[in-house]
Amino acid sequence: MDGLAALLDGPRARGAFLLRCLFDPPWSVRLADDAPLSVTAVVRGHTWLLPAGSSTWAPVRLGPGDVAVLCPDRRAPGSAYAVIADDPATDVQAVIHPGQVCRTPDGRELHEEMHQGVRSWGNSAAGTTVLLTGAYAVDGELGGRLLRALPGLVVLGADELDTPLVDLLAAEILREDPGQQAVLDRLLDLLLVAALRTWLARPDAAPPRWYAAQADPVVGPALRLAQHHPERPWTVATLAAAAGSSRAAFARRFHDLVGQPPMAFLTEWRLDLAADLLLDPDLTLAAVAHRVGYGSPFALSAAFTRQRGMSPREHRRGGGPSLRPPAG
Repeated sequence: MDGLAALLDGPRARGAFLLRCLFDPPWSVRLADDAPLSVTAVVRGHTWLLPAGSSTWAPVRLGPGDVAVLCPDRRAPGSAYAVIADDPATDVQAVIHPGQVCRTPDGRELHEEMHQGVRSWGNSAAGTTVLLTGAYAVDGELGGRLLRALPGLVVLGADELDTPLVDLLAAEILREDPGQQAVLDRLLDLLLVAALRTWLARPDAAPPRWYAAQADPVVGPALRLAQHHPERPWTVATLAAAAGSSRAAFARRFHDLVGQPPMAFLTEWRLDLAADLLLDPDLTLAAVAHRVGYGSPFALSAAFTRQRGMSPREHRRGGGPSLRPPAG
């Protein structure tokens, strides 16, 4: 597993909220659904994406083929909030609340008047502007290392992204074939990965320090060994030996580049992997513990609970609910 694969291996949509939005101006919708991550793509027309709540990024105008990834700071309530509109001056006409319930700003629920067919919603049957929006239901569908790596907003231009996935998702979102939700989930994952891979290739991107440290001739090989083989009983000494360095010099260099001691990084890495693996119902806790380097389910459970504030069982039980489309 290279550094890029390690970072992008997390997205696993499960019954994701996906919607085609159809608008004629004037229109403006406030997003206040608290999704841990959402993706918006423009199929036709344009949209302004404006910060709301505690969001701090600058307004941006998106055109056909452009994609925006919104990733709120989970420590800051309201940082997920944003407004999509035909113009920054247009007053908000609808608010999307948690659970994808849609109401007017004064509280009136929007139902049939906004329904436009299969996974379609808006104020127009055709729409001079057509958007695709997808939201991951819970944090567990995304690797924790990915959520921590992203800024509040990532925007990719159509020319920069250069992918047919937006058009493919636009076609598939209207179909009702058997297994269609699984197809849409995977397409959302692919679009997210394509967008983030493009973003990470930018010279001005700010990936995690461990990602940048992969290029270091001493720390890089040790990082890759730990990431490839978290099940091994690593110590600072064995990692330093694999890197061809003394223990003290390796520990100091690792901390300087990665920002934390080697074993603290390894513990975090193992528990991030465990969090992803726990969402696979076919894997027992013992199997997950073995894969991530813990000698017993009890040892994994204790470490997981101490760092994440919930047991592996609670994490697994809370990792599956999905969002429903907006009422209306």
